[in-house]
Amino acid sequence: MAEIVILLAIEKIGIALTNGAANQASALFVMYGRQLLELQRSMDRVVRELRVMHDFLCQMDIRNRNKQVYESWLEEVRKVAHLMEDMVDGYLYLVGQEHDIGCCFYLNTGFKKPRYLLSLNRIVFNVKEIEKDLSHLSETKNRWVPMINNGDSGSTNYIVKRSQDLAKISRSLDEEDLVGVEKNREKLEQWLAGDDFGHSIIALLGMGGLGKTALAANVYKKAREKFQCQAWISVSQTYSREDVLKNISKELFKDNVSVLSKTAAMDITCLEETMKSFLEQQKYLIILDDVWTPETFDDLSRVLTNNDKGQ
Repeated sequence: MAEIVILLAIEKIGIALTNGAANQASALFVMYGRQLLELQRSMDRVVRELRVMHDFLCQMDIRNRNKQVYESWLEEVRKVAHLMEDMVDGYLYLVGQEHDIGCCFYLNTGFKKPRYLLSLNRIVFNVKEIEKDLSHLSETKNRWVPMINNGDSGSTNYIVKRSQDLAKISRSLDEEDLVGVEKNREKLEQWLAGDDFGHSIIALLGMGGLGKTALAANVYKKAREKFQCQAWISVSQTYSREDVLKNISKELFKDNVSVLSKTAAMDITCLEETMKSFLEQQKYLIILDDVWTPETFDDLSRVLTNNDKGQ
């Protein structure tokens, strides 16, 4: 999926622009100050363009008309994203070489050695060309690729499904696939490990593509056994409150068939009361993934009772 390719490119560029990579590049900066500044600025512009493209793709319905046009455009986006990954790999390899850490630097940051080695000047040139390609792709999109009809319920359902599919992919990532999240992961694990807190809310905030779902899923896999009951629910931008609550109840009552069968026929008011009554006696962990607004969380969290046991 092109969305995943773009997210990987965004993640790599983010690592290349972090303080750690900048510190590694300090020796190069003495000799190639102007080129490095140009490269970092270009990378920043490229990552902004890729984020917009990612958001656009999340709203596209590939079943829409002109599918062949869309697929052709999508393939060009994939090529540019892959090329940008190669440029970031080359840049980070050069940075590592300058400190005599070459492949070791690569292994520690989770990157592969470039298939071919380029000079810094060549990388700067190629990234500028990628900027031009992205600008051209944006213009092509505006001319030939139609946006979805916001009033089409079929398209809306497809967007929700695509969002859920992306979340499932993020949740399936192994610990070794996550790069640069160690401190945040340790902090989350510490917050969940304590037994002296009451009803607590932990929010992971940030734009799409930063790896919030992957990080939360990694911690969830380890921490859930410490709780009497747990649930992971994907919400999405367009959601039904009743559907979300029923999905939570399926997770909470999966080991109690009789209660689960009763909740399926309950109206939303009765369902809320049943869930509250159950959670009052439990130390619980509930993850609401892909929540787009604070209002959405407020709408869904009313069922989460404060019993000095739950998270």
